[in-house]
Amino acid sequence: MTTTATRPAAAAPVPADLRRSALPLRRRLTDGFSKGLMGLALLIALIPLGLVIYHVSSRGMAVLDWDFLIDDIPNSARRAGGGMGPAVAGTLLITGAAAAMAIPLGVLGAIYLNEYGKQNALARLIRTMSDVMTGVPSVVMGLFVYVSYVLIVKEQSGFAAALSLGCLMLPVIIRSSEEMLRLVPDELRQASAALGARRWKTTISVVLPAAISGIVSGVMLAIARAAGETAPVVLVAGTTFVANWTLAGDNTTLAAQIFKNAGEPFPAAQERAWGAALTLMVIVLVFTVAARLISSRFAIKER
Repeated sequence: MTTTATRPAAAAPVPADLRRSALPLRRRLTDGFSKGLMGLALLIALIPLGLVIYHVSSRGMAVLDWDFLIDDIPNSARRAGGGMGPAVAGTLLITGAAAAMAIPLGVLGAIYLNEYGKQNALARLIRTMSDVMTGVPSVVMGLFVYVSYVLIVKEQSGFAAALSLGCLMLPVIIRSSEEMLRLVPDELRQASAALGARRWKTTISVVLPAAISGIVSGVMLAIARAAGETAPVVLVAGTTFVANWTLAGDNTTLAAQIFKNAGEPFPAAQERAWGAALTLMVIVLVFTVAARLISSRFAIKER
């Protein structure tokens, strides 16, 4: 006579509200207090952000229209009207050129540090220099480019400004991208290697897609910082009142025009400064959302 062993029935899951009610009163109070503190901290952080957005939007919307985005900059600060067309063009051109220089170098540098260099001497040197460059003031980087490039070619230009902004973006991209690559589980690399993939193939097809969302966040942070920099542009880009869609010759950006017009005592110049500030905020927001949408198409949905 044979007997069959019966498997014990699995216990039914306990609802979340019952698990919470079973906790001691002290733990429930501590949990509620912690959540309240986190909510309060979030509210405190959102208050100044909301005030800045409201103030810039309310002042900038008074002058922001299509003509403001395409018209030339008045050559007199006291003159009413005019627009920020040359500054919009310069911002897009200079920031785009800086990103084209910094993003490939930064991401490739991060891949080397995390996937190949690890803790060797060269990797440690690159990390140290990146940390030092992250803390360098932007005006120092502008002076460096002015001495090492502008004085040699004897010309201020949009390329010099892009070079300055690219140097500011590079360490941010390197360090943020390396941190995102570190978060990729080693099991993914080992599984790819077990299937016979080489290291470069694993990096391109497995590691980068897994970290792309975080890398894009770091890149957009660097671009936002570069787009808002003023000192390097004022030092090395010169100035212009008409749109210059090339990197040669004088150019200007929205950040530089905000600095110049906000310091003028004339109401017309100050209105242009508020309009330029709102335009810069919208440009950064649009590119951030677009980068998020593009990166989501290449990211690994489930790990």
